[in-house]
Amino acid sequence: MPTLLDFRRRIRSVKSTQQITRAMKFVAAARLRRAQESALAARPYARELARVLRSTMSRIVEPEHPLLAVRPEERILAIVLTGERGLAGAFNTNILRKANEFFRARKDKKLSVIPVGKKGRDSLKKAGFNILAEYINVLARVEFATARDIATLVTGLYANEEIDSVYIAFSEFKTVMTANLVVEKLLPVEAVREGEGSAAGDSSSQVDYIYEQPEEQLLDKLLPRYIETQILRAMLESSAAEHGARMTAMESATKNAGDVIEALTLHMNKVRQAAITKEIIEIVSGASSTA
Repeated sequence: MPTLLDFRRRIRSVKSTQQITRAMKFVAAARLRRAQESALAARPYARELARVLRSTMSRIVEPEHPLLAVRPEERILAIVLTGERGLAGAFNTNILRKANEFFRARKDKKLSVIPVGKKGRDSLKKAGFNILAEYINVLARVEFATARDIATLVTGLYANEEIDSVYIAFSEFKTVMTANLVVEKLLPVEAVREGEGSAAGDSSSQVDYIYEQPEEQLLDKLLPRYIETQILRAMLESSAAEHGARMTAMESATKNAGDVIEALTLHMNKVRQAAITKEIIEIVSGASSTA
């Protein structure tokens, strides 16, 4: 049976863990605020860039560009965004499960992956996927240069007809408690014609822009920038969702540690009370026998 000293040691250990989880919660909350602001600020730019691209493509009878070429999906590339570290609840598990569902639905195709984040890299490498490139320690501080490097790589592979389509899997930030698991198609650029919530023929996409260059030349600039922006937005969303998941997990761990401390203290008090009662009984019994 555990002694009072064992209980005290156990309570001290849980209190130390509680202090660590509380500190990690505060750190995650501070990082979440910055990541959330960046993610929210990137959404209007991505939305307006998509609108300009839709307007440009709508003015061309038959737009032609290497990034618009549609081919049968035999060689598929997936960009999977996960976290760099654990202690974020089910964040990494959920996005990897979503990615594996996508892979199983296309198991008869030739699949390649580009993991962004250490957890995804380790899991996908262990599963035996063909990894074309990997980006580690880039989500703690998301930079446009990293998104541009990834976009340059995938657009080059697609333009050279080494792959037939590109998808990106990430956690879209909704609230601190919830995230939306998303698998979006990046290449070929075809979803932009319907737009985000509006059809290509809507008046919202037919903005009367004045172009200095011919519309065909604008596609050479807009399409690569559109891919860069979508990857950057996904990285910012994933970073914010990870910090939110970690803050929630650490808050739950801190609360659970408090419950364990309370239960251990109650049990320790019961053991101590039983020991005191036993000593009193022994004293009374001894006094009665000598009387």
